[in-house]
Amino acid sequence: MKRIVSAIMMCFLMFLSACSNGASGDGDSETFKVGALFPLSGGLALLGEESYRGVELAVEEANKNGGIAGGKQIKLVKGDAVDADASQSEANRLINQENIKTIVGSYSSSISFAASEVAERNGVLYWELGSTSDTITDRQYKYIMRTNPSASFFGKTHVDFIKEVVTKKLGKELVDLKVAVAFEDSAAGPPIADAFIKFAKEEGINVDTKIGYNPASNDLSSVILNIKKAAPDVLVAISYLNDAILLARQSEELGLKVPVFLGSGGGHTMTDFKDGAGNLANGIFNVDFPQYAINREATPGMEEFIDAYKEKYGSEPRSGHSLTNYMGMKVVLEVIDKTGEVDPDKLKEEALKYTAKPGSTATGWGVEFDAKTGQNILGQAYMHQWIDGELKTVWPEAVAVEEPQISNQ
Repeated sequence: MKRIVSAIMMCFLMFLSACSNGASGDGDSETFKVGALFPLSGGLALLGEESYRGVELAVEEANKNGGIAGGKQIKLVKGDAVDADASQSEANRLINQENIKTIVGSYSSSISFAASEVAERNGVLYWELGSTSDTITDRQYKYIMRTNPSASFFGKTHVDFIKEVVTKKLGKELVDLKVAVAFEDSAAGPPIADAFIKFAKEEGINVDTKIGYNPASNDLSSVILNIKKAAPDVLVAISYLNDAILLARQSEELGLKVPVFLGSGGGHTMTDFKDGAGNLANGIFNVDFPQYAINREATPGMEEFIDAYKEKYGSEPRSGHSLTNYMGMKVVLEVIDKTGEVDPDKLKEEALKYTAKPGSTATGWGVEFDAKTGQNILGQAYMHQWIDGELKTVWPEAVAVEEPQISNQ
């Protein structure tokens, strides 16, 4: 009798094991499980949720179209990474309790940095779809891939725009421009500021002022007064949403007028910035991922994305972060489709073969991953400007819908 019971128990355990492994996508189930690690609550939730929505829409689209790899459905297993510590614990939970073999994320560079370390230690492939810090891929980890452009791409876009557009609009030579940089000093701001300054120096641009600040501060008057004293022609500001609004409002109160204000991703992109800053938003530039007032011929698939977003969430997209994550997740799904499984090594091998030409994706980017770093080298940041309450793409010309508006007065 004991032998019969033991045999039954052994069969039952083997059945449970097969179910668990199959849910991870090893070929024994009709479902692939993919971890999705984003800040879905807390201070970073606004753009964290917006980023996750892009991933969710890409998965729903694939599932509605019959799935991938012969009809398998994709199941997202969420992890709420409110900060770096939570990202580590959530990554461990996804890997060790949910048996996840590949994870996508994460919007925040500090979250991505911490979570990808956990993934690397466990041999799990981590796909970064939205955070920009160069250090994420500069570590040359085996199990990291990034579909979006890094901070260096943002810094170079700033410098190229100043060189090719601002100098002509202001009627000044590069060496005569006075430039200031103000940045939130968490994980995201310093890398973008450093990349900009590095490229600026290479071009002979004089960066007179560099000021970091706490993004949680409720008073940026000292930052603004220092900028006002420096009297720059160009201000590069790297901010989250609340500090971007505060910077705009207090600059108006303290009489800071800068001929060219260049935001960099984050807060200056969102419709919430326009709502919070009102008319003060008009004229402000922003280097960021693709937004929606853009040349649609250069971004095939964007119309379909916007329609799907409005149908599911009942509003226009709040930021280009959802689009960027949608595009990145589509790359992930295509790689899984070609591999037919979620084995990290096989996914990495297939990803390095994957290519897409610029102008063939909903963001307008191409795709080609660097073998050493896992960075997509064909991503690009674009220059946008708030014009009459709408964030319009103004540079480069291939994706622009309007001329940059800069007065030399």
